[in-house]
Amino acid sequence: MKKNCTFLLFFFVTLTAYARNINEVVARDTNEVVNLNSQAYANRLTDPKQTVEDATKALTLATKLSYLDGIAESYRVIGIGKYYLDQPEKAIDNYLNALAYFARNSNLRGEAKVYNNIGVLFRDHDYDRSLVYLNKSLVIAEKIGDNKLIAASYLNIGNTYNRKNNLHQALSYYDKSYHLFSKLQDSVNLIQCLLNRGVIFYKLKDYDKALGLLLEANRGAKSRDLNESVASINLTLASLYMAQRKFDDAEKMVREGTAYTQLVKDPKLEYDYKYTTYELELNRRNFESALSSLREIYKLDSATYKTNVSVQMNLIEAKRKQEEQAKENERVADRQAYERSRFWAVSTVAGLLLVVIGLLVGNVKRKAKTNAQLTMLNGEVLRQKDNLDRINHHLEEIIDERTKDLQIKNKKLSEHSSYLSHQIRGPIATLRGLINLEKEGLVDQEECIAMMDKCVSEIDEKIIEMSDMLHGPSHNSNS
Repeated sequence: MKKNCTFLLFFFVTLTAYARNINEVVARDTNEVVNLNSQAYANRLTDPKQTVEDATKALTLATKLSYLDGIAESYRVIGIGKYYLDQPEKAIDNYLNALAYFARNSNLRGEAKVYNNIGVLFRDHDYDRSLVYLNKSLVIAEKIGDNKLIAASYLNIGNTYNRKNNLHQALSYYDKSYHLFSKLQDSVNLIQCLLNRGVIFYKLKDYDKALGLLLEANRGAKSRDLNESVASINLTLASLYMAQRKFDDAEKMVREGTAYTQLVKDPKLEYDYKYTTYELELNRRNFESALSSLREIYKLDSATYKTNVSVQMNLIEAKRKQEEQAKENERVADRQAYERSRFWAVSTVAGLLLVVIGLLVGNVKRKAKTNAQLTMLNGEVLRQKDNLDRINHHLEEIIDERTKDLQIKNKKLSEHSSYLSHQIRGPIATLRGLINLEKEGLVDQEECIAMMDKCVSEIDEKIIEMSDMLHGPSHNSNS
């Protein structure tokens, strides 16, 4: 028996140690997924291609671990990388994958972040749809109290209103986001806020204020190697300098911005710089150069491009919904199979534990008591029984004595009650007769009142006498 117990204990200790090692390995691997995704996200404005590569590595590892939040975040970050590489069809596909995994794991914050990303993706193609997704994100962010996500939603809603040319409403949202990002000390998003506010003041033709905001944003973006942001800022600066007829400064911004655009490989920014170059040459009256730029712009055909992208994203989204329904059915079946497997695993472990507990309890019981202890306990029980018998006997005597006393008191109370009834019946009868005589007018009123007062006095005396008898000293056989 001892050998069996030792073996079982060794087995469980070994199993526990193995499980602990597995948990430590899984924790390290999940941390690696988190770190890869964080690194990939941080590179989105400097090297979006690297963002996609790092997030893809994270996705592979998270899939091996069945780490749902890691899988979802990897898809989301890949989508962000694809967005900055101007590949909206691939971006929306990855965002929808991320949304499905976050929803499957009941991760509201993750869902809100994806809604925010999808809103940004539709921002250049469908303003109304963009606002629907951004407001979904804002509602969830406010519900869970995530200030960073609230600030990001404000910023992107402002961007959408900016594109709708609703400038004052856009500026209102930019101010809200700037206030929150300042509290959070989020330097990257503060730079973006400065850029966006600068764009608004440029459109409002407040060039001095716009220039100050844009130059501050430009310095901050360069100090943090935010290539995408520098390219966007320079684009607005170039337009601002053109509006001020400072063509040399505008050309400098275009050249510098084009170099940064080539670093981030953003086709949309390349298109925007070609158009800005065309405007610059046109304003300088370099018509030949302007015509050359216009030909390149015509090849890109931006309007058709945007329309096609919007249609493609709509088709992908509709297709995705159908695929998600099929996947959900498969997940339900997998979940049921998993629950059955877990039930049998838990039952097996519980059975083994019960066997071990039974063996240990039996061994303890056999060694816990001795004959001497039993004899001592029996003697104690007998002594307690004698004490209880004496107490019970004494209680019976007390109860008998109290019963006799109550019987005497009850008898006395009955006698006094009969006596009082007899004593007051006469005066009451007299009162009743006087009342009848007075009604018939056979007795004088003053005489009637005097006789009634006498009867009442007699009743009062009898009651006092009865009270004295009841509350007076007891005269019984034991006194």
